[in-house]
Amino acid sequence: MTRPLPFDIAPWSVGLSGVDAERMGHRESVFALSNGHIGWRGSLDEGEPLGTTGAFLNGVHEAHPMPYAEDGYGYPEEGQSVVNVADGRIIRLLVDDEPFDVGSGELAVHEQRLDLRGGVLHRDVTWTSPAGRTVRIASTRLVSYAHRAVAAVRYTVTAVDGAASVTLLSELAANEPIPGLHPDDRVQAALDRPFVSVDHHAIGTTATLVHRTRRSGIAVAVAMDHVVSPAVDQRVETSPDLARTTIAIRLGAGEHLEVVKLVGHAWSADAAPDALRDRAEGAVADAARAGWGDLVAGQRAALDDYWQCADVVVDGQPRLQQAVRFALFHVFQASARIESRSVPGKGLTGAGYQGHTFWDFEAFVLPVLTATAPDAAAQALRWRHAGLDAARARARQLRLAGAAFPWRTIDGTESSGYWPASTAAFHVGADIAAAAMHHVQATGDAAFERDIALELLVETARLWMSLGHRGADGRFHIDGVTGPDEYSALVDDNVYTNLLAARNLAGAADAAERHPAAAGALGVGEDESSRWRSAAGDMAVPFDESRGVHAQSAGFTDRKRWDFAARDPYPLQDNHPYVELYRTQVVKQADLVLALVFAHDAFTPEEKAAAFAYYEPLTVRDSSLSAAAQSVIAAELGYLERAADYLAETALIDLDDLQGDTALGVHLAALAGVWMAVVAGFGGFRDGADGIAFAPRLPPDVDLLAFGIRVQGRTLRLEVEADRTVYRLTGGGVPLTVRHFGEPIVVEPERPIEAATPPLRETGPAPSPPPGREPRGFRDALAG
Repeated sequence: MTRPLPFDIAPWSVGLSGVDAERMGHRESVFALSNGHIGWRGSLDEGEPLGTTGAFLNGVHEAHPMPYAEDGYGYPEEGQSVVNVADGRIIRLLVDDEPFDVGSGELAVHEQRLDLRGGVLHRDVTWTSPAGRTVRIASTRLVSYAHRAVAAVRYTVTAVDGAASVTLLSELAANEPIPGLHPDDRVQAALDRPFVSVDHHAIGTTATLVHRTRRSGIAVAVAMDHVVSPAVDQRVETSPDLARTTIAIRLGAGEHLEVVKLVGHAWSADAAPDALRDRAEGAVADAARAGWGDLVAGQRAALDDYWQCADVVVDGQPRLQQAVRFALFHVFQASARIESRSVPGKGLTGAGYQGHTFWDFEAFVLPVLTATAPDAAAQALRWRHAGLDAARARARQLRLAGAAFPWRTIDGTESSGYWPASTAAFHVGADIAAAAMHHVQATGDAAFERDIALELLVETARLWMSLGHRGADGRFHIDGVTGPDEYSALVDDNVYTNLLAARNLAGAADAAERHPAAAGALGVGEDESSRWRSAAGDMAVPFDESRGVHAQSAGFTDRKRWDFAARDPYPLQDNHPYVELYRTQVVKQADLVLALVFAHDAFTPEEKAAAFAYYEPLTVRDSSLSAAAQSVIAAELGYLERAADYLAETALIDLDDLQGDTALGVHLAALAGVWMAVVAGFGGFRDGADGIAFAPRLPPDVDLLAFGIRVQGRTLRLEVEADRTVYRLTGGGVPLTVRHFGEPIVVEPERPIEAATPPLRETGPAPSPPPGREPRGFRDALAG
């Protein structure tokens, strides 16, 4: 683990004083801003020192050849990678002709603060130039929730100790490379300058750059304008890859210059460049008319609405409180204005994973959005629905029926060339189906089920029928797949995959029954629906009778166990060939344990306890996706200290840079897992065909835990204390029945009801993780 940056501890913000030039990448990811459409990394305004530049538009990417040592049928021919669009963050400052540089002169104050309620990034600086002139600099940056195409900066310079000549150089810079995007130098070379200039314009005070990617053919227009007080002349210049506005003024002591920089964005693979230019410049003009105050108010209004339900209160642990809100803030801003787009694994905070979306979005992030921001979840599912034609084409290429969704992608087509962990990881289809079914159940949106979810369910169900087969034992088997655990590949009857496939099949049949006309239009008849139900009911679920535990996949528990006594360095994938990992009992990330979470009602309490005891000593957590699921099951089984350890690990993964790679962007699915560990773990939240249930208990040293979920347009909030839980329902006039530790209670709107917490059963010590993979203790982790 790298040394964490010394972020301060506050309930509604994350702040950092000083500048560590060696750790810029970490702070840039933590302080990144996004609205799901635009992403700006949290770099310094003047652009230096710099970790990695980052100005992204969701969906803008460049295609590149896929380098293979040997070709094979069905291998994707092109890869995709996120690229920087024209970057409008840069504002350079000269004071009496000396450039402001945090590495020169005297830096008396330097603070950045991410406001989790205001949705803005503040920066405050007091700097004395080498010549002895002192200025105060205050900047506030935002990526607008109300104006989807706009990001903005308010930049103020104040002369402190005497008159000073101040010059601002505000820029749009295009074709800024992202080093290390791809390990193959040939591919990296193709990505270093991905854009060709189409046009550049300067009209009045507005400057616009228009570019097109060389291979993927995506056109992008970025425009900027400035509102300056006091009014001074602006000199605007453009060239193919750079636009610059120069603003100069002489300030007396105590006087200040304020500049509001507005940056508009537009992109399309189809629209004409002139149309995109009009959109970008129109977005800037609209934001200028609204004014800075309106932009800031729009941030607060959107977050106020979100936090009303989504806020998690953790009294007694200030650092955990901050970390939980930080996690939920990043989940929100990654999806606030996606509008029929997906959310990459890093959101728009960095170029890690080359900007790709994976299965963990549907598995980890979408349940949080459905429970707290359901409109955003619906938009993401609409994006998957829009990709059905590409998924059908991929299935046909693989000689399968239905739709085979990509393992990693930006535009909906497969962009992974490592087929054991991509093509064979068919569970992505079941993850999408589960997210769609959960969304319909939680929102009650019958029209969405008919128009969007049904077709997703039908086509993924058809995939499972063509993948699986009836065995001599009469069971339905799905062979040659890869489950969530990437240290096992090409296995038969992966329990996670099979259980979610069974739910997919049954859910498709149920949805077709509720919407017969729409199902008929998709060619679904009674015979096909009946076959789905039969396969779901007869799905093979491996169980090792001799050991009394579910096998992660057929024969898994008969393999040789990994030799943990050898004390191999972690992560194992960096020190051992996959062929060695694949044939032993060692688990990269929760797989069978993840099935206990997502298919919770398929296991008895005794089976869950046996599975956790068996797999905990095998799971090395070489993935950021593991700790959240382990926390949920540890809490359910009564191992509250261990559950708290894993909660802290998940919550601090980016603030403490636990994996040493936060510079590439935040771990968005793990941050969503914080909500999972709190609400499904310590809250005991479960939902299913028989409704929703809770079994709330407090983490250690926490005096109060409170959280909320949206249920069919209403908000249910729980306030959990040591011996009781208060349920509060707002919105709508219909009571809601929930189960509290198995007992039904009726919660009426605006009439809180209290329920007692039963004693915790004796559990004994929690099973031990692998040697060298023990989590930091909850208290030690939160002590900083």
